[in-house]
Amino acid sequence: MTALSVVHQDHSLVAVDHSLVIGQEFPDVETCRRMLKDIAIALHFELRIVKSDRSRFIAKCSKEGCPWRVHVAKCPGVPTFSIRTLHGEHTCEGVRNLHHQQATVGWVARSVEARVRDNPRYKPKEILQDIREQHGVAVSYMQAWRGKERSLAALHGTLEDGYRLLPAYCEQIRKSNPGSIALVYATGQENCFHRLFISYRASIYGFLYACRPLLELDRAHLKGKYLGTLLCASAVDADDMLFPLAFAIVDTESDDNWMWFVTELRKLFGVNTDKMPMLTILSDRHQGIVQAVEYNFPNASHGFCLRHVSESFRDEFKNSKLVNLFWNAVYALTTAEFESIVNEMMEVQDVRPWFQHFPPNLWAVTYFEGVRYGHFTLGITEVLYNWALDGHELPIVQMMEHIRNQLTSWFNDRRLIGLSMTSVLVPSAEKHISEASADSLCYQVLRANKVEFEIVSTERTNIVDIQSRSCSCRRWQIYGIPCAHAAAALLSCGEDVRLYAQECFSVQKYREAYSQTIYPIPDRNLWKVSTEGMESGSGKSDIIVRPPKTRRPPGRPKKKVLRMESLKRPKRVVQCVMLIR
Repeated sequence: MTALSVVHQDHSLVAVDHSLVIGQEFPDVETCRRMLKDIAIALHFELRIVKSDRSRFIAKCSKEGCPWRVHVAKCPGVPTFSIRTLHGEHTCEGVRNLHHQQATVGWVARSVEARVRDNPRYKPKEILQDIREQHGVAVSYMQAWRGKERSLAALHGTLEDGYRLLPAYCEQIRKSNPGSIALVYATGQENCFHRLFISYRASIYGFLYACRPLLELDRAHLKGKYLGTLLCASAVDADDMLFPLAFAIVDTESDDNWMWFVTELRKLFGVNTDKMPMLTILSDRHQGIVQAVEYNFPNASHGFCLRHVSESFRDEFKNSKLVNLFWNAVYALTTAEFESIVNEMMEVQDVRPWFQHFPPNLWAVTYFEGVRYGHFTLGITEVLYNWALDGHELPIVQMMEHIRNQLTSWFNDRRLIGLSMTSVLVPSAEKHISEASADSLCYQVLRANKVEFEIVSTERTNIVDIQSRSCSCRRWQIYGIPCAHAAAALLSCGEDVRLYAQECFSVQKYREAYSQTIYPIPDRNLWKVSTEGMESGSGKSDIIVRPPKTRRPPGRPKKKVLRMESLKRPKRVVQCVMLIR
């Protein structure tokens, strides 16, 4: 029996040989069964199994009167099976519709395994469409969904295995990346999963010695079988790229779990007290986050993510003019400018009651006590969303490995980028300096003394102090990079403007942030079962972590669409007027 069928693989045509010959061997009876099922589907006939045991496999065409039949038997003295007799011709019409008895969940799982390995987001709807196009077979949505679940379990183990392996996984992180923090906690008499915290030493070192003292706190809800919430604390590197510092998975988002997560962050800094920075923390100021930050970092400046605040303002007032004025108020550099904008808003509608719920000192640049370095929204939100989307159907260990692999890739790529940089500052800072220097040509500079300068323009006069690195416009202090007024003062006395940016914008700091390595984790077959470093609500140490009690409700989970707004302020046109004195 010889036949060829054509299937699509990675959008190209591949010929698959479905030949059977007498004497053909198979390594075991299961391989034989699978191949015969594949042939039946490819050639559109249904298989009926006559006999199947440890020593033989006999099958025939299910259509009455059709002579197609195959007899496979075990070879003596070896584990292989071979075809003994074969009637390879069909006299029947075969399957006339798209449904096929051999297209079982197991067959679907085998068919999509390679695709699922490459793309965990492969959807059941896409699976059933691809199977219909490639194999001419119709499967149900539930078959596709179960096939994917079985394929994921074959590739990565079951979801339950993931929880059971957590203690050993944490131990492997600590062994392969000394100085890293990896802790798992169970709770209750059944030792159900409660919390997992991971922070790699490479990230800890990079944040404490090279990143800006700025942290973003956010979370993403997981939609998998056992639900849960992914928490993350992320810094920002010298070139404005996200620098994830620590992440956790908890059974549910709660005030207690936020307190625990932020407390673990504080402990992480506690072993490096000499490098403890004066932090600025950004979040949506969820009640649990606010309480945790106030308790663990009482001296930190904790500001709002502007996406959260702007959505609240827009939903409250539903007025485009007010929304535009709101953004002008956000970016106002002085209290006088802020109050002037608020007065304009009051002419449209009374906004003071809203200000009571969202005090300006938590979102307005002019009143905020911390340094945002130009970061007004949580950049980590979209990263967390994608991590949750990629990993919610994977076992928890595989999800953590997915995150570690991405961190490793980022560290490697950015380490190479840092080595290729030849300037004093990172590209984003060099661009700001270049723009400030160009704008400075419009100003007249009057030097008051060695360090103070009066910068005159048609709009206003600003005072620059190059020793305290400040300007009366406050942009230098707020963003950490010399403003156009400062650039004018520095250039007038022959100084290199770049040397007056904060050190956290230097190429040296960028390189140092990625100077450490996130090392790989050995294959799980090499792990030793250990519960060292694990705690449980029952106080036992020799326990097996079981899945949490929370379960996903029936039905398809709702999709959350991230609303990404443009948060850039329109550039103000600078008019150059020559002043002659």
